[in-house]
Amino acid sequence: MATPDFIRTIRASAGRQLLWLPGVTAIVFDDEGNVLLGRRSDTGRWSVIGGIPDPGEQPAACAVREVHEETAVRCVAERVVLVQALEPVTYANGDICQFMDITFRCRAVGGEARVNDDESLDVGWFAVDALPDLDEFGLVRIKQALSDGPTWFEPMGFE
Repeated sequence: MATPDFIRTIRASAGRQLLWLPGVTAIVFDDEGNVLLGRRSDTGRWSVIGGIPDPGEQPAACAVREVHEETAVRCVAERVVLVQALEPVTYANGDICQFMDITFRCRAVGGEARVNDDESLDVGWFAVDALPDLDEFGLVRIKQALSDGPTWFEPMGFE
């Protein structure tokens, strides 16, 4: 994931300290039920599509934008399937970030899947029963997007 300019500006004064940031993930299905994945240029691994909203950008609009920027596929966000605070990540340069991920189930409506920026090495559609090696992050989100259940979140509250 490329670092947005607004985060570079914050880093100039905040240094490497923990930044709490929004993030979105898009689980995109085509009409045959295949899921869209990209093979990341930073890790070489297959992954679901995601990114960071620009200041003032709505999360669903970010999901749609990220899908198009990375894969050339046009999609619509249908529903929120998961909201989760992720564990902090320390990057190779020492920057620390923690993301609040909002995952959307999306439906492809146009475009041909292809590498559309420098964040991906490959892009493709996969049957959900024939996925490439994915990390738990992606698998959980795909499973939740396939369910008809309510939005998943970590339950909290008074008993």
